[in-house]
Amino acid sequence: ASCWHPCWPKAQSYAERLRLGLAVIHGKAQCTELDMDDGCHSPAMLPLMMAKEKPPITVVGDVGGRIAIIVDDIIDDVESFVAAAEILKERGAYKIYVMATQGILSADAPRLIEESSIEEVVVTNTVPHEVQKLQCPKIKTVDISLILSEAIRRIHNGESMAYLFRNITVDD
Repeated sequence: ASCWHPCWPKAQSYAERLRLGLAVIHGKAQCTELDMDDGCHSPAMLPLMMAKEKPPITVVGDVGGRIAIIVDDIIDDVESFVAAAEILKERGAYKIYVMATQGILSADAPRLIEESSIEEVVVTNTVPHEVQKLQCPKIKTVDISLILSEAIRRIHNGESMAYLFRNITVDD
């Protein structure tokens, strides 16, 4: 079975650009008999009545003695991030950061983050989360308004977006 995931090329690109090593965390869902009834990977027939089984978390790569950075597009329910952080800590990572574009952080997410081994959760200001930041000082915000306004300007004027990605140095 292949361990390839569509996000891995992006992770590899980040690692190369930052000149860092790469470890990958994944949880592969287990197929059940209901999933295979028609010979295809179909959704379960009674999804609301069946308990969702959490796939085991696997770490591919060495994180021992290193800082781990978990990157995702959205962070809302944080249980999977907290569980991944615990696995990384067990594997020897000495600091764990989580970075996501959208910081929804619903329900008890701030409390779970605060009680976890996660050092910081860094999100952008695309979604308001000031209340969550008051509940958890580990939540940090990066302002991306300038890059969004430049992207909008370039799209409006028919200019290339490539400039926004090519002209960023490691020091930025």
